[in-house]
Amino acid sequence: MTYSQELEQHGWIKSHSGKVRDLYRCENMPGRMLLVASDRVSAFDHVLSPEIPGKGELLTQLSLFWFEFLAEVPNHLGMYDIPEVVARRSMIVRELEMLPIECVVRGYLTGSGWKEYQQSQTVCGIPLPAGLSDGDRLPEPIYTPAFKAPAGEHDENITYEQSAALIGEPKAAALRDLSLSIFTRAASYALSRGVILADTKFEFGIDSHGVITLADEVLTSDSSRYWDAERYAAGDRASSFDKQIVRDWLSANWDGEGTPPDLPQEIVDRTSARYRELIERLTA
Repeated sequence: MTYSQELEQHGWIKSHSGKVRDLYRCENMPGRMLLVASDRVSAFDHVLSPEIPGKGELLTQLSLFWFEFLAEVPNHLGMYDIPEVVARRSMIVRELEMLPIECVVRGYLTGSGWKEYQQSQTVCGIPLPAGLSDGDRLPEPIYTPAFKAPAGEHDENITYEQSAALIGEPKAAALRDLSLSIFTRAASYALSRGVILADTKFEFGIDSHGVITLADEVLTSDSSRYWDAERYAAGDRASSFDKQIVRDWLSANWDGEGTPPDLPQEIVDRTSARYRELIERLTA
């Protein structure tokens, strides 16, 4: 019996399935949702096979650690008993009116930002100094929002001004300032543990009292790019604690057409080990 079938026996009915997380609702708990992190891994908008054993538990435990670390920031956690079958991979959360903005903060130049910089010396339209290289630390963290596209479509990078047009200037400014504040504090703590937080993305919603509330996952290996600080200082900018291992293998072995190939066991094992090492470093 799958955990989904067992949850249904206890009144939790699946209402949405994303690339990694599944949402369940229960008639006996109005306004609350069960957020379950699976072991699925996605890259380039595709869910891949096989799964990464234990990934859902690790992501959930890391989110819970950061929610506690950022206790002064309102979040969607609810203090309720979680069904035993998914106890370590789940959170019961308050239902929010989710904002259609993905709040991305970048402290280092890499990934899609590096690609844009090579063409225009900007990242999401923000001018940057000349002469930067892939992996360089930015003069200061930058906020680069994205519009959350409907399921099956690609998120779209937008300017701050466009985000303000979508949700209003007060909310846009609040999201920007809160995202930069959280990133700065988290990056400082991570560095004290020998880990560089290169970039991350946050999601926020509005609760029933109109309060902007941190939601979904936070500062996990799926939503963030983490590097080993010691190796970075030695010139190794590819030692990642996130699913970059998966992205790199897929880029080298798949042209992006059709169904992506199955991940080799070595890639699964390496990814699992790096996820586990990150949580041990940050939470030990």
